[in-house]
Amino acid sequence: MKIKFLLAFLLCIGAYTTSYASFPVERVVTESTNVTSPTTNVEMTTTLISPAASSGDKSLLVGILLWFFLGWAAGHRWYYGKPVLWNIIFILTGGGLGIWWIIDLINMLTGNF
Repeated sequence: MKIKFLLAFLLCIGAYTTSYASFPVERVVTESTNVTSPTTNVEMTTTLISPAASSGDKSLLVGILLWFFLGWAAGHRWYYGKPVLWNIIFILTGGGLGIWWIIDLINMLTGNF
């Protein structure tokens, strides 16, 4: 029995390590330079932005359709890139007994999602 648990654990660890970040993520570096005068210091700001992390280009219509048809499985939350743990909690609690599900719709319609 212990060997079965050990093998299942090793299989889970192996599957996790091979699937973690198995796709390339492009990073966009934007630099802005603020110069107050030629004799003072130059401030450099570097921001790394992952295209997968930005949800600004996500369609509201697709989000609402996912909310309506796959709301029980947090389809809209997966689409907008919300944290995985919160999505799993959403699924296990049934969308917070429907309350969290309705709040998500209101947030999507107002642009706060």
